[in-house]
Amino acid sequence: MTTALITGATAGIGAAFARRLAGNGHNLVLVARDEKRLHEQATELHDLHGIEAKVLSADLATEEGIAAVEARLDDRQHPVDLLVNNAGFGNKGEYLEVPMADELTMLKVHCEAVLRLTTAAVRGMRDRRRGAVVNVASVAAFVPRGTYGASKAWVVQFTQGAARDLAGSGVRLMALCPGFVRTEFHQRAGMGTDNIPGWLWLDADKLVDAAMKDLTRGKSLSIPDPRYKALMGAVKLAPRGLLGGVTSRTGRKYGPR
Repeated sequence: MTTALITGATAGIGAAFARRLAGNGHNLVLVARDEKRLHEQATELHDLHGIEAKVLSADLATEEGIAAVEARLDDRQHPVDLLVNNAGFGNKGEYLEVPMADELTMLKVHCEAVLRLTTAAVRGMRDRRRGAVVNVASVAAFVPRGTYGASKAWVVQFTQGAARDLAGSGVRLMALCPGFVRTEFHQRAGMGTDNIPGWLWLDADKLVDAAMKDLTRGKSLSIPDPRYKALMGAVKLAPRGLLGGVTSRTGRKYGPR
């Protein structure tokens, strides 16, 4: 049985990955800050699917949290075959309204943690000539959207560049770019969602199913829904100035995730 490690595992996209992978017979290492929720989730997945689910309470906004997950990924006696870097959050407000400390925390979670955890996982995977990493980004990576969009653009560029460098090694890397997903993300950030059209919302479980199919196909970028594929195609044709104004206004109220 292979082992998957998922950050931000207790809710939303991370929890959907946990359900899907447990259902496919993968053992799990579940990473999040809330230890109580982690244990409840691990027990439920074990009872439902008979897999082994370990928990690792870690805050990826801290050096200690990142180092703890790095250490688990470096454990060659208990290798991780699939890493899902899903942990993330949003800040409500436009540039200069968001405290600098919060902006820097976002960069630590979205960029530094992704870089360090991917590197820790990939070293062993390359030696074993097998393994995969899914880095959860966002369609916000493709539009002007402040620090959130910039950090997710970094995730996409880093992942695709690393995937190219590791071609032929047996290690696959993929950036996953969802749109609006019904999770706790917006509520935690204090973002309103009332004005988001119903047709833009995605189901987390269906999103993960599509993402896993793209990973199997060897894609380095996954936009797992025809609606968002079409929207991102239109984004490429739209003037950057127009996009900047629209995404800045909407992003202050809610942000794609």
